[in-house]
Amino acid sequence: MTESHPPSTSSEPADPGGASGLSVLDPPGFAGPVPGTAEPGGPDGTSDGRTTADGHAPTGGPDGPDGPDATGEPGSSGDRVPAGAQGTAGAQGTSPSAVQDRLAGRLSDFTSLHEHTELLARARGLDATLAAVLASGTALLGARRALLVSRLPGGGPSQPLGLGLDRASLGSLETVPPDQSLVARLLREHDRPAELRSRDLARDPVVGARLRELAGGLGLGGCYGLPLVTEEDGPLAAVLWFYDEPAEPTDRQRELARRYCEVAAPLLAKQLDAEKVRRTTEALRRGLLPDRLPQPAGLRLAARLVPAGLDRSSGSDWYDAIPLPDGTVGLTVGSVSGDGPGAGPGAAPGAAAAMGRVRSALRAYAVLEGEDPVSVLGDLELLLKTTEPARSATAVYAWVEPEERRITLAGAGHCPPVLVTRHGAEFVETSLSAPLGMLSCWEAPGVELTAERGDSLVLYTEGLARRFGPTLHAGQANLRRAAADAPRDVRIDPDRLCAHLLAVCAGREASARPGSPAPGPATDDLMLLAARFE
Repeated sequence: MTESHPPSTSSEPADPGGASGLSVLDPPGFAGPVPGTAEPGGPDGTSDGRTTADGHAPTGGPDGPDGPDATGEPGSSGDRVPAGAQGTAGAQGTSPSAVQDRLAGRLSDFTSLHEHTELLARARGLDATLAAVLASGTALLGARRALLVSRLPGGGPSQPLGLGLDRASLGSLETVPPDQSLVARLLREHDRPAELRSRDLARDPVVGARLRELAGGLGLGGCYGLPLVTEEDGPLAAVLWFYDEPAEPTDRQRELARRYCEVAAPLLAKQLDAEKVRRTTEALRRGLLPDRLPQPAGLRLAARLVPAGLDRSSGSDWYDAIPLPDGTVGLTVGSVSGDGPGAGPGAAPGAAAAMGRVRSALRAYAVLEGEDPVSVLGDLELLLKTTEPARSATAVYAWVEPEERRITLAGAGHCPPVLVTRHGAEFVETSLSAPLGMLSCWEAPGVELTAERGDSLVLYTEGLARRFGPTLHAGQANLRRAAADAPRDVRIDPDRLCAHLLAVCAGREASARPGSPAPGPATDDLMLLAARFE
């Protein structure tokens, strides 16, 4: 294992030795190979394992400093041909054709680097950025597999991300003790190596026994690792690239990888900051919804929420189960739109805040007059028009008597609930009405029904229905069919029923017909609430 440290942070003395020892190297510059110097490795790009006392590969070819270089071109170490001196190039040992070949090689290198950094710049989101780093580094180094671990805000490592490594392999690599972990070395705040190299992990005596054992079992040959670091943030991530056979990258490959990581590090820092903001916002958003559902006698409740990202969302959904003073329960789901009809994703954070206010108001109205769903939604509509005049909302509110299994509900521009019975599933048709805040006065009649023991009432928002089909109507029909076709042991468990409906929704998207446009990122929350009568 060869470990290269920056001069400013190196605290370890150089350890002279060959490929079997640990050598501390000064970080190579980024000027590229000097014409006439050798790149370690033969035609297959692997290193011969030779290092000097300071850890650098010796210059020159196998015949000495003035012998042929790694490309088979004669030249003296460090000699460059000045412009206009091609006539004397032969006297200096470098022919004009050799210079042209080197220049062509450098141009090819920088073209490849430009292509990969351009792909990186086009990546959207943290996951896409990390995947681009793995794939581009693998291509630039000629490796086959890769492992990336980012650093969490608290300082610990994140879950590993792999390329060419399955979940079992990643899990095995996580069992490497910290004192043997190459990732841990690259993520150190102090005394962090600029790079790590091992020609053969399975036989490298500097590598710990556990890592050598895993390398042999997983078929990992050579390894090359780099940290992704910025001056402001320190180490952000560590990347290890693996060869299938004993090998090391050439000097040119290492330079390209280092240059690429210099570009990737600040982009990764921005993505990590954005991910931190997103997670914080989503945590606050989830905090506006109930952290647990009540379980009143005679009624079992379950809910699922898959929120759309606030950068794409055009609104914000809610669900709630409200225990009422007389032992009954109020069930509700709904959705608040952005800054009015047709509002775009930029209004999503404001819609999330408005959702919290609307849900809180609905809880108060339910406690005061929960047995009359029309009055509850009417009061909510008046509040929305008074305090949120630029917004609209759809909602359904159901007043449930668990012992009598009686349901009274009303809807405002919302998808009809589904009643799942032992015979199948059917819509509870609410009267057609406009969303709250859309008309000068909202009004709609309530609907009453009595459920059987074992029946389940499923409330859901429009976002889920739209992911079930190409149109809202088709999506509602497919959702009802999925509930009706659920196995009996699923239909009698509201939690499993919610999970089943989301799984069917995901399966429909994955099995879209070839040639049909794939569904894009969800712009609506996916939400449902199920209540089963015991």
